[in-house]
Amino acid sequence: MFSSYGQLCTEVYDISKPLGYSFGDVEFYQERLSGVDGRVLEAGCGSGRVLIPLLQAGIAVDGIDNSTAMLDSCRRRCQELNLSPFLYEDEMHNVSSAIPYDAIIIPGGSFQLIEGRELAIATLRHLHSRLVPGGRLILDLFIPTDFNPNLSSVRTWNTPTDEVLVLEERRTEVNILEQRIVSLLKYEKWKDGHLVQTELQRFPLSWYGNDEFEMLLERTGFQQIIKSAGYKFGNKPARAGEMITYEAKKVLD
Repeated sequence: MFSSYGQLCTEVYDISKPLGYSFGDVEFYQERLSGVDGRVLEAGCGSGRVLIPLLQAGIAVDGIDNSTAMLDSCRRRCQELNLSPFLYEDEMHNVSSAIPYDAIIIPGGSFQLIEGRELAIATLRHLHSRLVPGGRLILDLFIPTDFNPNLSSVRTWNTPTDEVLVLEERRTEVNILEQRIVSLLKYEKWKDGHLVQTELQRFPLSWYGNDEFEMLLERTGFQQIIKSAGYKFGNKPARAGEMITYEAKKVLD
């Protein structure tokens, strides 16, 4: 019934967050990975907003995503820039690559799309197993501040081919007890007043308490955890709503 980061979602993402667009995360991840000699994996790489600048900076980054449309866009962009990363379709909790990684990154809060604590814990354990001893997991999380159960919004974008993309968001669930918000996203493409294409996406977002996620990392084998708010390394988190980056290490065996 629902799509998951389909073609229209990818078009909206590529228009609203083009290559070079950064929340401060691109520069932050580039700095944190600058000393890595081995390979890096971006889980949830999407269409390459973070991955491609890292490649251009000389960092050997592979990418996985569960969206065919996002990966197709990423491949096209990479080909245009004469880049040839290893990209494959997979889930975070089921990374099938046998490559041992020096670092795994999950920017932009993508980890929060995982539903349920059991699957989140299984994912952390699996990512831990894909790291070399001494390897690092670096990921972004945020705690939402808007719990309006009736939230509704409409946004539009013009395409280079004179079409109009419309995104309507309606919140369908706010579960404070289980720390989950669910929205229904409806994407439409219009041309000359006619509806050309439409997609429906169920968008779940889970969140974690600041100390809670640190305990989950420890529970799944990670140590030496550093939290950074606002993409300033070591900056102590002070409020909900700001992006918090967790960096944790797989200690030497």
